[in-house]
Amino acid sequence: QLQLVESGGGLVQPGGSLRLSCTASGDTLNHYTVGWFRQAPGKEREGVSMISSSGDNTRVADSVAGRFTTARDNANNIAYLQMNNLKPEDTAKYFCATSLRYSPYIYEGDFGPWGQGTQVTVSW
Repeated sequence: QLQLVESGGGLVQPGGSLRLSCTASGDTLNHYTVGWFRQAPGKEREGVSMISSSGDNTRVADSVAGRFTTARDNANNIAYLQMNNLKPEDTAKYFCATSLRYSPYIYEGDFGPWGQGTQVTVSW
């Protein structure tokens, strides 16, 4: 059974960068679309990005376009979320998840199972 572990979160100042990793075990990640989501306290989970199984197609939410990119290394069963020019409103717990579909939009219902998440805090 596929299991996902997110890492790379932390505290960063506004304008800074972080790279999150999503490491898979129990199955081959290259079968799946990988999505990144985030959830801030008191808010619903929001789709941030997704990348197709081959890595040829990606999609990011308008709220992070131009700042966040996603990539994957299928040989090592890892997907990444590169976050640049971070803003305080990016503060959230970030999750990765997989889907057998690559939909026209980042739809949470297409994804699962979920990792435990990694906290990203953007603050002075």
